[in-house]
Amino acid sequence: MYAVIETGGKQYKVAVNDEIFIEKLNAEAESEVVFDKVVTVVDGDNLSFGAPYVEGAEVKATVIKNGKAKKITVMTYRAKKNSKRKLGHRQPYTKVRIDAINVK
Repeated sequence: MYAVIETGGKQYKVAVNDEIFIEKLNAEAESEVVFDKVVTVVDGDNLSFGAPYVEGAEVKATVIKNGKAKKITVMTYRAKKNSKRKLGHRQPYTKVRIDAINVK
């Protein structure tokens, strides 16, 4: 059984006991979160597609940790203008473990 959920403007294919990195949530470590924006649920031969979301479906997960990804360097350069800029960025994330996929 797996589901496709939407969070942070992105879609993720998840199954029970998966650990995924998603956009940062306002939740503390070891707390439970519920994703109700379920796009698709597949259980063997049973397929459920939402328009846009499956009614009565939810995915329960536990927050493992919040953190920041590795730093990336961004360079902006304009030739012949003597203009350049160097920036760094670390994207915040939340790591969650999928505990259950429920369909009513």
